[in-house]
Parts: sequence; C-alpha cells; structure tokens
Amino acid sequence: MTNRYLEGAFAPIHDEHTLTDLEVTGTIPEHLDGRYLRNGPNPIGELDPELYHWFIGDGMVHGIRIRDGRAEWYRNRWVRGPQTARALGERPPNGHFPISGIGANTNVIGHAGKTIALIESGVTNVELTDELDTVGACDFDGTLTGGYTAHPKRDPDTGELHAVSYSMYRGNTVQYSVIDTGGRARRTVDVEVAGSPMMHDFSLTENYVVFYDLPVTFDAGMAVEMTVPRGLRFVSRLVLSALIGRVRIPDPISARQPRGETTDRRFPYSWNPRYPARVGVMPREGGNADVRWFDVEPCYVFHPMNAYDDGDTIVLDVVRHPKMFDTNQLGPDEGPPTLDRWTVDLADGKVRESRIDDRGQEFPRVDERRVGRRHRYGYAPSIRGGEAADVLLKHDFIGGATQSRSFGDGKVLGEFVFEPSSRDAAEDDGVLMGYVYDRRTDRSELALLDAQTLEDVATIRLPHRVPAGFHGNWVPS
Repeated sequence: MTNRYLEGAFAPIHDEHTLTDLEVTGTIPEHLDGRYLRNGPNPIGELDPELYHWFIGDGMVHGIRIRDGRAEWYRNRWVRGPQTARALGERPPNGHFPISGIGANTNVIGHAGKTIALIESGVTNVELTDELDTVGACDFDGTLTGGYTAHPKRDPDTGELHAVSYSMYRGNTVQYSVIDTGGRARRTVDVEVAGSPMMHDFSLTENYVVFYDLPVTFDAGMAVEMTVPRGLRFVSRLVLSALIGRVRIPDPISARQPRGETTDRRFPYSWNPRYPARVGVMPREGGNADVRWFDVEPCYVFHPMNAYDDGDTIVLDVVRHPKMFDTNQLGPDEGPPTLDRWTVDLADGKVRESRIDDRGQEFPRVDERRVGRRHRYGYAPSIRGGEAADVLLKHDFIGGATQSRSFGDGKVLGEFVFEPSSRDAAEDDGVLMGYVYDRRTDRSELALLDAQTLEDVATIRLPHRVPAGFHGNWVPS
C-alpha cells in the first residue's frame, strides 16, 4: 500500500542542513529582523505505510534567519523527543517526558525569550535554541503539566499566551491556561466537555474563551490495537472505553509501551456520529460553572481564522470540515473545508451559521495584532483533493471581495503568516511569508509577498524540499 503522506510534497527528508549561501531574488525588506520558523512531521525510522498517520511524524523545524535585508541562514533540525532521539542514536533529551513519543511536530513559537516547539494531546513541548537544536522538555518552569496545545493565542494587549489543551488522560475535561510574559502559568481552569474530544484549536475574544467540542473523539479500540498484545485487547478495549471521557487516566497506556521503535503510527481519534457538536463560551476570568454551550451542525473545525465580540454576539470565522477521520484514517481528507461564519447570539442562545467562501482552504491566518478583535483581512492557502494547492486567498471582510494569487501549476503552498511593516502599520501593510514547494524541481522556497497586492517582494530559494507541514510563525529578534 502507498501512503500519500509519505510521497511527493509530504515525503520526509533525511538530513539536517545548515546553509548560509542562500539564493535570493527581489529585495528583502529591511524591517524584517528575526526568524521565520515552521514545524511539521518528518518521520524517521521504520514505517508501515498502512499504519502511518500524517499527524504522528517526528517533528522537524525549518528556519530562515533574516536581518539587514539578507537571508543569513537556513537550518532544519529534528525536534528530539525520546523516540526521535533513539532513532537518531542519541541520548534522550533533558527534562520529563511522561509519554515516550515523537518530538513536538505541530507548531513553533517564541515566548519569554525561548523558542518552543508545540504539540497537543498530552505530549510534551520542547524548548529549542535560537539555532533550532533541542534543549529539552518545556513545562513553563514547572507551572503546567499534562501537555499543552499546538495553538496558543497571544493577547495583543498583554502579550500573554492563552490556550486550551486536550488529552485522553484528562478524562472529560479540557484545560484553559494563561501563560504570562515571563513564561509561567498564572491561571488554569478545567472545563468539562461531553467526552474526550480532539480540541485542536479554540477562539479568544476580548471578553471570552470559545471551546469547540466537536465529534472527533478518542478511539479506544484503535488505541488498544496500537498498544496492547492481541490476547488482552478485548478486555482492555472494554475497560478503556468505560473510562475515557469519564475519569482521568493516571497511568497512560502509551507510557507503558516498549522502549523500542514501533511501526504503528496511527492517530487514535476518529469521527463519532453519536457525539454532540457544540461550542462553549466562557468569560476570560470565569470557570467551569460559567460556560454556556450552544449547538451547531455536526462538523469538525481544526482552525478558526479569528473571533471577536460584537454587542450581544460573538463572531467566529472558522474553516469547517463536513467530517473528519470517518473514512480516511491517514490524514485530513473528508470533503472540502470551507470558510464559514458562526455568530453566537448570547441573548437567544443560538448559533447562526453562514458560508463566506465555499472554495477549499485551510491554515487561515490574520494579522496577529487583530487576534480577538474585529479583523478586516484574512489569508488562507487553497486546498484541493485533501492537500494544499497553488492559490493563496486574501479575504476582505469589509469590502466583501476575495483576492487570489496563483503560483502556477505544480506549486504547493504552506501556511502564510503576516508581519506588519511597522508597529502602527495598517492591517495589510506588510509582508506575507510562507513556503512554496515546486513539484517539478522538488525544491522549496520562502516566498515574501506584499500583503496588499499579493505580488512578490522577495524569494529565498532552497536546494531541497521542505516537506508539507503544519504551522509556523515569524519570531522577531
């Protein structure tokens, strides 16, 4: 059997590089001083294509250092989780890793002077050096345990990181947390949900936290097949099914896995048609008793674009998938993801759902200065057939138009992030940056675009492929 997530744009690379003589066309803006970092799966070791899910590849961070109009270096480094370090023949990383798993593979941020590779579902975050080498486990100075999220949101006014974290080990709760600007948790709240959902992301407004409790849930049967000898699976499945979503699991199954490599890299979450689809709204300084729940049509949301308060309503712009992990257990491909608007009416207790754009798209982003505030512009690469295509979309929510930029046949886009030209620049006055892969040359480049026109500003070319991955950010010096 072949696996699309091990081929073409997704195919892993086999070496770590440090490159300083980078080919650049155009002019890199002088105001850019920092690193563009992007994380994603790059599996190492023996794999069974039938049992490999894209989300379970070993993390690899790719970074380009930009300063004084120059691209100073490119580096790519595996994130050394315990399993990844063993595969590389290295000593285990420093710190406490309660789950012996892959290196964090989903996002990478800068906060409180640290570079942190992020992952979810109870797996440990990893601190990196500025040059992307692994330092060790990151638990925010011992103030946060049980894993974190791949999608914290930075409050533009306070600089604090807000997050919602999920894990099968939390029972029927998720955890809302706030990390202060010094890198320590100042507040955590456990919030009860309907079971054990995959809550990949959340929304933040000036006044509220929004939870997406949707019908992709922990699959006990799959987890047992992955971790328990055949003769014990029936009993284990019964016990685990009874416990998950009801109580915390003090001794996680995956922590008892053999220390050696496993070729079973499935992702133990699947579509659950019996699970309610709803969003929860909690005041920022509230608690579990203050959460209000609102029903929505069954679907799945990996990524909201943004959210904001509007009188007695909360506006949620989300990328909506009709289903997820129902018929395809290798990656996200269950119908076209569309850009929708959900308006939560706090007065009448209902959610109005409407379609903004029915073109397939994912990895939506806005100007980070507008997180939790009314936004005018949003950006998203197009999706066709379950993978990224060659078109970048720019949505104007006030003017009502959508611009598009095609990069040409054979090109595959990653997520694009926005960096303003100055602290007080207009919402689209700045640069969009993201990786573009060329199937014909099997090489990638970092594209810098004028966010107003979507025209090229500069291109930094690499001599190899950056595999299709997940999330990244501009981390200023």
